Amino acid sequence: MNLPRIGVSLPYIDPYAGPDAVVMVAQATERLGFHAVSASDRLLIPTGEHWNNDAGLPESHAWDSLEMLTWAAAHTRRIRVTTDIVNSIFQPPIILARRLATLDRLSGGRLDVGVGQGGGTRVPPFYIPEEFTAAGVPVGRRGAGFVEHIAAMRACWAPDPVEFRGEHYQIPPSMVGPKPSGNTIPLFIGAITRQTIERAARIGDGYITTAVDWDDTHTHVSWYRAAGGTGTVVVNVIPARHQLSPNAFTDAVLNELDQAAAVGADEMHIALHLLSSAPEQQVELLEALAAELDLPTFPR
Repeated sequence: MNLPRIGVSLPYIDPYAGPDAVVMVAQATERLGFHAVSASDRLLIPTGEHWNNDAGLPESHAWDSLEMLTWAAAHTRRIRVTTDIVNSIFQPPIILARRLATLDRLSGGRLDVGVGQGGGTRVPPFYIPEEFTAAGVPVGRRGAGFVEHIAAMRACWAPDPVEFRGEHYQIPPSMVGPKPSGNTIPLFIGAITRQTIERAARIGDGYITTAVDWDDTHTHVSWYRAAGGTGTVVVNVIPARHQLSPNAFTDAVLNELDQAAAVGADEMHIALHLLSSAPEQQVELLEALAAELDLPTFPR
């Protein structure tokens, strides 16, 4: 059984987020032989009485994912940098396409992009309405508008002149840049219902999900593959939400790694940012895990 590549989330959630913390974790991730670092979007956390946070989101502020990944890329040379995920429809496609292409070029072509249409809950309606209100984007932009947004971004990365005419987005014939290091940027699509997972198989370069329940994750990956999805499958795992000893952390991650391999994941990203541990302690946990996995190290 081939084990998935391992990625690590950056400290992008307060109270441990910050420039020094990002550099410390990113450089340790690279030095210890892991595959990637990642960061996700979260515009806000509602405070109304109706908010029940069924997905267990952190109640602290999240720093912007693209800036965090840009900072990490500037202080590393080898590891991939992954948006995990960015809710693309909160930004016009030409704006986000240029931001992503800029990061891809600055990182030397090391960018992978997980995209979603605004999540944050595990139950219907599968999104946080307050985020759409704050972003000035109608909820109805989900679905067909999300598909069109992806097509418009890819148009921006294609050779000039760029032109796109859709129901929701229009790009007049234009010179648009920068272009990505390659012909495009891989887009891994986040989804949790059968309809959206099958759509990810049709229009994405991969599928990205979080393993809340491994039986559900196995079903979701099976749906993706059955629908013709041949791209990269990325599974996020949460080994714990409290501080762990290096031995306990290693045991937890190894168990998750076996589960991820069993469902056919190509990559497994550890939600390290959810542990109540300072960056220095996070590095200690990664060192213990790398030693157990006997990963090749890359001295700076």
